[in-house]
Amino acid sequence: MICKKCVLPERKPEIFLNAEGLCNVCVEYEKVKPSIEKPLETDFVKILKQHQGKGEYDCLVMCSGGKDSTAALYYMKKRYKVNPLAFTFDHGFETEDALENVRNAVEILGVDFLFFKTDFMKEMFAKILATGSKAVICHLCSLWYMDLTFKMTAKFNIPMIIAGWTKGQSTKQPLMSRCGCSIHQSEFVSMAKATQEFLDKYVRTDPRYKDFPQNMEEVLARAQKKHKCIILSPHWFLPHGADVYAEVIKKELKWKLPKLSYPANSTNCYLNFLSVHNAMKHYGYTHYHVEMSKMIREGLLLREEALKLLEVNFDKELLRNIVGKLGCGYEV
Repeated sequence: MICKKCVLPERKPEIFLNAEGLCNVCVEYEKVKPSIEKPLETDFVKILKQHQGKGEYDCLVMCSGGKDSTAALYYMKKRYKVNPLAFTFDHGFETEDALENVRNAVEILGVDFLFFKTDFMKEMFAKILATGSKAVICHLCSLWYMDLTFKMTAKFNIPMIIAGWTKGQSTKQPLMSRCGCSIHQSEFVSMAKATQEFLDKYVRTDPRYKDFPQNMEEVLARAQKKHKCIILSPHWFLPHGADVYAEVIKKELKWKLPKLSYPANSTNCYLNFLSVHNAMKHYGYTHYHVEMSKMIREGLLLREEALKLLEVNFDKELLRNIVGKLGCGYEV
C-alpha cells in the first residue's frame, strides 16, 4: 500500500497509513507545515561575492555528468563569472555516458578539471553483498565522496563547494546529501540503523578503512577543523527548474541523457542500480522515494510524475554484470 499523497509505501513501524490512506510523514508535515521561504538569486550572488577572489579557484563544482551538476558548472562559469575547478570522483562504476558529459562540459567551458578515480570503496561495496547487510550502498558512497570533496577544497584552498542539488534535496547542513539517511527522519530510521551496524561491525574493524567517517556529521566536523568551506547549489536560488537548464546544456555543452538511468531522466553510476535493487528488496522504497515525496508535499512535483520516474527500468542481467565487477559471488 502506498500513501495517497506521496509515494512512500507503508513500512511499519516507521511508516504507516491512516484510515484516509495518508502516511504519517504527510500527516505530520501538514501539522507543522513550514512556511517555506524561497531563497532569491540575489542572496546567492551576495554569498558568492563574499567568498570569491580568495584564491586561484573561487569554487569547486562536483560534476557527476548529470544535468543538475552540469548545469551548476555552466552557471558558475557563464552566469556568475567565477573561476571554478570541476571535480569528478569515480569509484570505478561511473558510466561512460556520464564521463563523456563531464569531458564535453569542461572542454567547451574551458575550466580546469580534476578527475579522481579509485578502487578504495570496492571491497566495502563487496562486503555489503557478501554479508547480506541491509546497509545502503549510496549512503556509504555519499560519506566517502563528501569527505573526499572537502579534502580537495582544503588541498587547493577553495572556499566554496558547488553541488547540483535540486530544490527537492536538502538545503540545510548538516544533512547536505540526498543519500544522508538521517536517523532522525522516520523514512530513514531502518536504513540508517542497518548502515551504522555495517560500519560498526565491518568497517571500523578493517585497517584499510580506519579513517572512514561514521556519519555525515563526522564528515562536517572533520572538514571544519581542517578548512572552512560552505556548500551551495545554484538550483536552490534560481526560479526555473531542470526543464529549462536541460535544454541549455544540451545546446551549449553537448549534454546527453544516458541511455539507461534510475530514476528516469537522471544520471547515476552503475552501482546505483544495485543500491536501488537492494533497497527495494529490504525496505520497499529508496532514498529517491523519500526525496520525491518531499517534493510532492512542497508542490514541486506531481505524484503521477514521481510514480513514472520511479518505475524500475533495468533488468537482472545488468545487476549481474555489476556484481561480477565486485567479484563477491552474490546472487541477484
